[in-house]
Amino acid sequence: QVHLAESGGGSVQPGGSLRLSCTASGYIYNSCMGWYRQATGKEGEGVAVVNSVDGSTFYSDSVTGRFTITQDTDKNAFYLQMNSLKPDDGAMYYCAGPRGSCQRYSILLLYKFPNWGQGTQVTVSS
Repeated sequence: QVHLAESGGGSVQPGGSLRLSCTASGYIYNSCMGWYRQATGKEGEGVAVVNSVDGSTFYSDSVTGRFTITQDTDKNAFYLQMNSLKPDDGAMYYCAGPRGSCQRYSILLLYKFPNWGQGTQVTVSS
């Protein structure tokens, strides 16, 4: 069992930035970890995934070029740097994993990942 805990959410204006953190207790090496978001009244969306073994990443089209997922294996943590935030980025963000090895389609399967944090709220408004 892997326990995940997110932090770093908050309220920002459009164009602003936030950095979300996810700390893990338990084994997450050699696996795929990711970020998923759920906005009220909208379908959930896999945002980004990272392969812990080599740091390779995949992103949803909606955040490519604006969000960056990174990891710190020494701290057993991974992060989501979110730049140029838009109102549509407002949602509850969850970290999830571990599961296998990331492929591009892993973004679409994030909702099946076995362990989830409690979520951190991101609000983007002027």
